[in-house]
Amino acid sequence: MFVRKRSRPLAARLALCAALCATGFGCGTDVPTPAGDRQQGRAESAAEAADAQKEPAADGSAPLVAFLGDSLTAGLGLPRDSAYPAVLERSLREEGHSVRVLNAGVSGDTSAGGLSRLPALLAQHPRVLVVALGGNDGLRGLPVPSTRKNLEAIVKAAQEQGVAVLLLGLKMPPNYGPEYTESFARMYGDVAAELAVPLVPFMLEGVAGDPDLNQGDGLHPTAEGQKIVAGNVLPALRELLEQSR
Repeated sequence: MFVRKRSRPLAARLALCAALCATGFGCGTDVPTPAGDRQQGRAESAAEAADAQKEPAADGSAPLVAFLGDSLTAGLGLPRDSAYPAVLERSLREEGHSVRVLNAGVSGDTSAGGLSRLPALLAQHPRVLVVALGGNDGLRGLPVPSTRKNLEAIVKAAQEQGVAVLLLGLKMPPNYGPEYTESFARMYGDVAAELAVPLVPFMLEGVAGDPDLNQGDGLHPTAEGQKIVAGNVLPALRELLEQSR
């Protein structure tokens, strides 16, 4: 998420969004929006935060898969059942995996925000925690070491409670400079290797930058784009569920 400046014209903000799409970062994180959309965005985030605390009303004996993320995970701009966690739940059930999915995605969330929400999520005793955070940290230009520290804390806290973790990676657009973008992309692999958790290197593979797979803002995937994201995540999540039985 970028800090909004009143002096920045709407045309410049829209050009920035287009640039992000062109660089291949079609992301599920947040960028500046016109003033008229801000109230709606806050309302959507509040609703997402409330939904993120609700346990699925499915068979309570089925293993719970919790998704900790931002607007991409929340499915901003789409019905909740079109977001990739819901798509994954349907795919896994079709394959014979009895699972429940909890979508704890909140628009605008950072790795620090996810860490602060983690205790309430772990209190619901998930079998698997899917971590899809860091994009807003990167778009704000926050130091990579601080983001990495938060991701490590999230993974370690889950592991201490016996929860299996799947980490989903993101990338920054090249206009952030090669040093920052390379360090950011490397961060996910380093965390996964250090803490021995599986990694999906780029969760938006095949979606980022494709106007046919992103909504009008050019940043958030359409329902079809969410299906591709789900397909990127499914093999690793399926394997983790089978290993954690």
